[in-house]
Amino acid sequence: MTNDNAYKVKWGILSTGWIAHKFATDLAHASNGIAYAVGSRSQESADEFARNHGIPVAYATYEELVSDREVDAIYIGTPHPFHKENALLALRAGKAVLCEKPFTVNSAELEEVVAYAREHKLFLMEAMWSRYIPAIVKVREWIAAGRIGDVRLVKADLGFRSDWNPQGRLLNPELGGGALLDVGIYPVSFASMILGAHPESVSSTVHIGETGVDEHFSLLLSYADGKSASLNGGIRLKLTEEAHVFGTDGYIVVKDTLVNPRAAELYIGGELVESFEQERASDGYCFEAEEVGRCLQAGLTESPVMTLDESVSIMKLLDQVRAQWGLKYPGEE
Repeated sequence: MTNDNAYKVKWGILSTGWIAHKFATDLAHASNGIAYAVGSRSQESADEFARNHGIPVAYATYEELVSDREVDAIYIGTPHPFHKENALLALRAGKAVLCEKPFTVNSAELEEVVAYAREHKLFLMEAMWSRYIPAIVKVREWIAAGRIGDVRLVKADLGFRSDWNPQGRLLNPELGGGALLDVGIYPVSFASMILGAHPESVSSTVHIGETGVDEHFSLLLSYADGKSASLNGGIRLKLTEEAHVFGTDGYIVVKDTLVNPRAAELYIGGELVESFEQERASDGYCFEAEEVGRCLQAGLTESPVMTLDESVSIMKLLDQVRAQWGLKYPGEE
């Protein structure tokens, strides 16, 4: 990797599913990366994906993809029960890895992946794309500048009413289904970004549906000095999707959706004093891809915005919540 500004990361996309399509489409808007190759479980699927996105190289297996010497970084867009094996496959081939959220099914799996990456000094990052969305970057700037004083409370919700499909990814335990790992990780990560990844106590309620996965939940995270986060998520329950950060001098509203907001508002004394709005052609996945490029050009093995230690801590928190519910996935002890 050179520091030449003209250099673009050559991405290999591991998966041809919906989220992989979104990522590949958005790479066209990335300033420092291009979609170079795709790997699937069949040549037909890989060829179709490559045609749709103008990708020059298509492989019938993931092993062929990660073995391509021209590929700099691998994006993993498979369902999360496969993230551990896919990430290790790419890392063992010496590739940088951007892995979809949640990083893995549990913290034990993630710690194994992180340990390998660190031992071999390879780049690894969770694809928590909301961290790099400009509206969320602006929220961090407002908080760091003390605009709302001492942050006391974070409130974040994310939920939708999915179709009933017991065999689909959202409701199938074999595929790591459930609200917590699918949508819940967004409000949990948002709270971690602002209040830290180590609450002193965790309280929760949950509705477990007939397929055995969590369909909606509520979390209350309590931190030192009376700070707290109230978080809700659902896959069979439509929720509002805004997030609020309340401080001693004012508050911030993340507008429209916590996942991919295009606007944020700053209020002092109940009055709107500053707004951030962004018009853009991209969906927003390009920003996480650009972060990987910046880190690789700087010789970093992880992102300072979404560190591996924080990803592990968040995964441990999700483990703790599921333990309260008595919810285990197939293959977990």
